[in-house]
Amino acid sequence: MSEKTSHRGLVVVAIMASMAMIAIEATIVSTAMPQIAAQLGQINLYSWVFSSFLLTQTATTVVFGKLADIYGRKPMILLGIGLFLFASVLAGFAWSMPSMIAFRLLQGIGAGSIQPVAMTVVADLFPGNQRGKVQGYLASVWALSAVVGPLLGSLIIHNLPWAWVFWINVPVGLLAALGFILFLHEEKRSRMVSIDVLGAALFAISISSLMIALTEMESSVSGQAIAALVVFIVTLAAFIWQERRAEAPMVAPDLWLKRPIAFANLAVFFASMSIMGLTTFLPMYVQTVLNRSPLVAGFALTMLLLGWPCGATIASRQFARFGLRPIMIAGSVCIPAGTCLLVLLTPSSSAVLAGAGSLVMGFGMGLLNICALILTQESVNWSERGSATASNVFSRNLGSTLGAAVLGAVLTYGLAHTASGQAITPEQLRALLNGTGAVVASAEELRLVLQHALHSTFLVMLMTAVLIVPACFFVPRPSERREMQQET
Repeated sequence: MSEKTSHRGLVVVAIMASMAMIAIEATIVSTAMPQIAAQLGQINLYSWVFSSFLLTQTATTVVFGKLADIYGRKPMILLGIGLFLFASVLAGFAWSMPSMIAFRLLQGIGAGSIQPVAMTVVADLFPGNQRGKVQGYLASVWALSAVVGPLLGSLIIHNLPWAWVFWINVPVGLLAALGFILFLHEEKRSRMVSIDVLGAALFAISISSLMIALTEMESSVSGQAIAALVVFIVTLAAFIWQERRAEAPMVAPDLWLKRPIAFANLAVFFASMSIMGLTTFLPMYVQTVLNRSPLVAGFALTMLLLGWPCGATIASRQFARFGLRPIMIAGSVCIPAGTCLLVLLTPSSSAVLAGAGSLVMGFGMGLLNICALILTQESVNWSERGSATASNVFSRNLGSTLGAAVLGAVLTYGLAHTASGQAITPEQLRALLNGTGAVVASAEELRLVLQHALHSTFLVMLMTAVLIVPACFFVPRPSERREMQQET
């Protein structure tokens, strides 16, 4: 930062506001989308309203992290907020589902700048022993947004035009931008660096193609999914070739392959895959197999949102005492331990067991995520901190996307290959979730089939979660990290 001291507390408030704007967007839009889709039509494009946002957010995260290292944090985060607010206003005026998807794509680009750059600003302003507490505050923002979002979405849909689901971002974003303009001060750095435009374009196309392929494969292996996968492989090969020859590569292999960063990001990747399975399929299990109300299913999932900030708070207060690596290892053990409780679920189980699994997994994520992020940031100097932070955020987003695709495919396979040989149709599953009379006669049979399919999904979650443990053990000890830094 500059000689003119930044007002750290007020900058943190601006960061929390900008992060809350992104965090609440997913839940508030998902609550309102049924009414929006009913008005705009083209229900077949429904899922793309969500996928488009995640697609561009993931594809641009690394690009903006690198640009923040070149041009500074403040210009990039203000650009991200501007894009996000501009797209939010346009989304409120959407006249069709394709136009809504286009504006959500633009929103995702803004989010791809805000999230990694905001985390990088925290790393710039606070030394390692203080940074954990601030990261704990940010973790609480995500947890609170997950609870407030659906409630806020319902209030807007019942009392205001649905456009306010998007326009509510405008005052929050403007206040956040004002906070950064007034209170965040950086040194003006004149770095003559050639920007790897080709590398950035190839990376964005490659990741976008992978995201499209994964999204399409959630339901079935289609021609579009195969074509997207081919584009991904070709552009990935071209991207690797470009990065090896570029003077200033957009994604520097030397940075991404540093042992602390590589294994911390790998642990976060597997953890995000597992958590995506929890958030997607646990409510379904509680509602259908355990035959509990949506309220009970919501409480079971809310345990994740209780455990996560608790783990983050403990990690932020104790890592200076115990070290980052031991706390990461503790978190890596908690996540598969919580998944084991989900594997033990049966139709006669109590919803308390489901909530306990959710709580333990959330606690493990709180321990792991903050330490992995701080470890990644501490492994580089200022000029690479934005790229390193972006690599961590990218690993989270890609893990969530891949987790949704893989675990969704496992569930689909289980529902299609039942012991009776008769697949469960989406209509039957929807009727079971809604409790409509058409499915009452065969409800117990359907619950049994769904139990087997979801049990297989939880087993795959467990196998994924177990991989977090060796990834954390391969993170070098502090003495090894110091030797690596001296060598470089």
